[in-house]
Amino acid sequence: MTPIDSILARLTALHPKRIDLSLDRLQQLLAALGHPEKKLPPVIHVAGTNGKGSTVAFLRAILEAAGKRVHVYTSPHLARFNERFRLNGALVSNDELAGAMEECERANKDAPITVFEITTAAGLLLFSRHPADVLLLEVGLGGRLDATNVIDAPLATVITRISMDHVDFLGDTLEKIAAEKAGILKRNVPAIIAAQHGDVLRVIERQAARLKAPLKISGEDFTATEERGRLVYQDDNGLLDLPAPKLYGRHQFENAGLAIATLRAIPSLKIPAAAYEAGLVKADWPARMQRLAQGKLVDLAPPGSELWLDGGHNPDGGRAIAAALADLEERVSRPLVLIVGMLATKDCEGFLRNFTGLARRMIAVPIPGADKPLTAEAVADCARNIGLPATSRDNLSEALDAVRKLDLEPPPRILITGSLYLAGDVLRENGTLPS
Repeated sequence: MTPIDSILARLTALHPKRIDLSLDRLQQLLAALGHPEKKLPPVIHVAGTNGKGSTVAFLRAILEAAGKRVHVYTSPHLARFNERFRLNGALVSNDELAGAMEECERANKDAPITVFEITTAAGLLLFSRHPADVLLLEVGLGGRLDATNVIDAPLATVITRISMDHVDFLGDTLEKIAAEKAGILKRNVPAIIAAQHGDVLRVIERQAARLKAPLKISGEDFTATEERGRLVYQDDNGLLDLPAPKLYGRHQFENAGLAIATLRAIPSLKIPAAAYEAGLVKADWPARMQRLAQGKLVDLAPPGSELWLDGGHNPDGGRAIAAALADLEERVSRPLVLIVGMLATKDCEGFLRNFTGLARRMIAVPIPGADKPLTAEAVADCARNIGLPATSRDNLSEALDAVRKLDLEPPPRILITGSLYLAGDVLRENGTLPS
């Protein structure tokens, strides 16, 4: 067990609820730490259901291409806890992260607090101590009561696509979920909004009107479309003809457009056109339609096959993945096999329904160590219930062996999906850790 693991174990015992939305506990801790949230670089705050991490990845790549120093806070991590904290382009070191978390632990004095809250406090402490031009701050869950929502005056707020997820905490309708996400909007601060369902957009517009927050809405104030394999972005300030994003899938054109609109809504950053072009082709975000080219699991797959990884886990995420796979099929036809693990808190059938008629077969696997995982057989049952042929195996290696035994021609396209926790297992087992 590493020092960071030991700290996390102690903190979990203080407040065993994994999710308990509140700002009170964190605000008390931040006061004890001397209010690091008031000493941060300028913040861009990002909320939403799907696309938050990819949008942050595009923001970071463009800003860095423009020569800016950028801090990043994202969650959850995939393979290492350090992935949540990026200081001026590099993951925080074990020693510096452990030191910040221990400092927060001492200041908290055994008071009840969730792990995410004290993790956020540690991040704010680290970011306050390292000069930078921008801090990209991703919401953990919701927005209004999320631990990241302690920033009074960000440069901008961003809301990606909103869909049904985390209904136990955010509400059981899109309107309720939208109200929670819109809680990050701030008075007189520009808000950049992805294309949304009409009811969702009306909730956001009402909150923006109350706060006099200027809105930039995809499809109304800016567009980002694919034309002849390139991204064409247009707003009131003109048109950009840009290369296709490095991140694969038509949904990434939308995420890239949201990032571009955000930076163009902040004139003080002075981002040159060349930085948008360079950033799109450099952006990296693991486990989002990621092609695994080498590694232990790649070697276990059938010779000549393709192995892809995506951490999508809700119906809208599944829809985006399925569209990307359909585009791949149109370019190079291969039989598709899914390897899927999911949590019991997710809409298993809703996610898998996107792949009926597209996937030849599904193989379900468990997610060891995850909170509330579905058994592999339960995931397989979900698939069978919607007419998707499915079996189950005990682990990833056995699942890939089962794919080999299918003896498909041409060699298959294999997608491992259903959970970010499973995606982390894949990256660890394959030996391709995020850096």
